[in-house]
Amino acid sequence: MGMVVFAVSGITGQVGSAVARTLLAEKRRVRAVLRDAKKGPPWAVRGCQVALADMNDAASLADAFSGTEGVFVMLPPIFDPSPGFPEARAIVAALRSALERARPNKVVCLSTVGAQVKRSNLLTQLTILEHELGDLPMPVTFLRPAWFMENFAWDVAPARDDGVIHSFLQPLDKRLPMVATADVGRVAAELLLEDWSGTRIVELEGPRRIAPITVASTFSQILGRPVGIEAVPRAQWETLFRSQGMKHPEPRMQMLDGFNAGWIDFEGGESHTLKGKVELEAVLKGLAAASRTQRRKADVQRGNVLRAIPPGR
Repeated sequence: MGMVVFAVSGITGQVGSAVARTLLAEKRRVRAVLRDAKKGPPWAVRGCQVALADMNDAASLADAFSGTEGVFVMLPPIFDPSPGFPEARAIVAALRSALERARPNKVVCLSTVGAQVKRSNLLTQLTILEHELGDLPMPVTFLRPAWFMENFAWDVAPARDDGVIHSFLQPLDKRLPMVATADVGRVAAELLLEDWSGTRIVELEGPRRIAPITVASTFSQILGRPVGIEAVPRAQWETLFRSQGMKHPEPRMQMLDGFNAGWIDFEGGESHTLKGKVELEAVLKGLAAASRTQRRKADVQRGNVLRAIPPGR
């Protein structure tokens, strides 16, 4: 028998990397499941095994999951799915086949708040995941986190440059469950280290519920300038999303409607959710710092390009 190993898919993303970092901090052996070999070295340096697998390829996934104590699985984000969610269905089918073949001792699946909802929306992809993986022959936990605070990354530049952010979440004073990806990854890792039987659901949100106006005021404190917030009128969503390149904006619009109207929420209610530790301010500070770093890099690259252009051109 080799040492106990935990396989982590989506390890290059925010949640998957947090899962891996938590397991490594607990001195557990981690197998990084990656599609791109070029992204392996940073994890190999940390002592991880590296396994290459495509999320649509059951055989490579089965190899990556074999011989493990536990596996963390998640769907890659598909923001513009085709009607009927064929992209998610194909990945879920590959995951199911791989897990049946590999037989890890336990599985933690990243799901979402509202996965129990019957009405079709963007999160239905995770409803499909829960339905198809819910009767696997090993213990399975579905972790259902709230709205990710990191989604506000898109708002850093307009908050900093224009002093206003635009919200699809509305009314602007409605408090919604949100959570930091660091909490999601930490809890997923902690769940992997537990023993349980059958299928269970864990619903997770941050320390407190957050209204869009609170996001604006928090940006204002962090950036040191007034930041306002405006609701994007519902009638403009489809045109706006299509102008950004979306072919099928309906599921995204339905998801936003679900959060705004309240029919996307936790199955067990607020009193039964696990509460994370990371506050909104910490997440927004991190997003603002990352944005500054990206801007500096862009400025340096621009400067290098300008220096490379002969004078007088």
